[in-house]
Amino acid sequence: MSELLDYLLQNEHSFRKARLSELYSDFSLQRERNPGIFAANVSAWKRGLSSAVLAGHAPSSRSPGRNHLTLEFGDGLLRALETKQFGQPQALGLALQDALTTGEMIPLPQFLSATQSLYYRSWGRIPWTVAAWALGRIWPAGGLLGGGGGNGMPKAQVVVLVQNLEEVARAFADAIVDRTAPFERIFSRAHFQRTFEADLLQGQKLSDGDFDVLIKFLSRDKQFIAVDGNTIKIRDPADTTTTTTSEEDSAIASLKELMEQLTRQTETLRRRVDELGAAALDAVRRKDTVSARAALRSKKLAEGNLATRHATLHQLDEVAAKIQQAADNVQLVRVMEASAGVLRGLNAQVGGADRVDAVLDRLREQMGQVDEVGNVIAELGTAAVDEAEVDGEFETLLAAERDKDEAARRARRDAQEEREADETRRRLAELDRLGPTPDTTPQQQQQAVDADGRPLTPATAAADVFRGMHIGTTEDEEREKRIPAA
Repeated sequence: MSELLDYLLQNEHSFRKARLSELYSDFSLQRERNPGIFAANVSAWKRGLSSAVLAGHAPSSRSPGRNHLTLEFGDGLLRALETKQFGQPQALGLALQDALTTGEMIPLPQFLSATQSLYYRSWGRIPWTVAAWALGRIWPAGGLLGGGGGNGMPKAQVVVLVQNLEEVARAFADAIVDRTAPFERIFSRAHFQRTFEADLLQGQKLSDGDFDVLIKFLSRDKQFIAVDGNTIKIRDPADTTTTTTSEEDSAIASLKELMEQLTRQTETLRRRVDELGAAALDAVRRKDTVSARAALRSKKLAEGNLATRHATLHQLDEVAAKIQQAADNVQLVRVMEASAGVLRGLNAQVGGADRVDAVLDRLREQMGQVDEVGNVIAELGTAAVDEAEVDGEFETLLAAERDKDEAARRARRDAQEEREADETRRRLAELDRLGPTPDTTPQQQQQAVDADGRPLTPATAAADVFRGMHIGTTEDEEREKRIPAA
């Protein structure tokens, strides 16, 4: 089983075993009999192939690496889809023709040579794929659609998968969000590929052919980048006027390319120094003086080259820092210039200090008129009031309030007296239950006396109870005695 077929069977729901017989059959007859089934089969093939290509499982005879944005039509594709049970798909050509007709797949030469965006549609021009499809209906065995056969396969060619391109373009847009400085948005072509080739597809690396297609798509159709020869510049979303690169951009791209090369060289030389140092140490342990000295001499040369590379790289870093500072200054001056124009326009609308003074004078005048009108209205609404009537009504309110307070105090006093009477009755009832005092010895009779020295009997105990009670006196009355009435 080929890698492509294995991927489809493992990852595409449409290619489950129950549907394989339908997908591998000649479902061209369903176009008229059952358009729904026909459309579902065509969609399954297009979706499955696009997904497999994006994952890097499509066969290719023209590229040593795995392509993720292009698909090669031909016998190799049919052999990769062949199964022992169903053989090769008999109606795959119909799905590919439909993709060419709808623009989901575009022949690679036409894609690279097109000057207008793929999203531009004009009634005045018909894509050649539509004409090819029409001719294929007339001459299904040959012509523009190629070498015929029952499957109606298009001719052998490489096509671009637009759906895959759009997905990679979305990943590219996310990857450049944080690249705000002008120095970070300029690359040489090789540096651009090395920077993004492993970041746009998770776990996958775009091929050289993929980048040729992607760069064309990003510059012409998405307008994310500007390309001029070997220089690529990520366009600023806020700048809609700059569509090409400048000489300064080319110089920055060359500088960044050189800095990247020196960085790789320093890493290589550092590893070389470490390896030579380890070799010299090993030779010393083996008592091999000649090898140890040779390794040390090579190490010294490598260390000298490494120091030279570091010095050059440091100088280039300083140049890059100055370029970034100058670019920031350019942006600052542009912003200040634009701000000056805005302020000029606003000041012109204000009309100068004399106009402001005149406006303030008119404002103060109108505010004074408002105050005068308000004073007149206030005088008209003022009426004479009899102070004696006011005082009388006030005294009436106070008397009513005092009566209300007195009634509340009486209610509290009555409640208190009722509670004390209940308590007295309860205690007397308890004394009745106790009965007479039992006989005691003379010594005990002397000890059983109350607080006044009288013998402790039920009568004296009741008297002690009544002594601690104050009938008719409440806390409110005691408070009134302490606080004189107003």
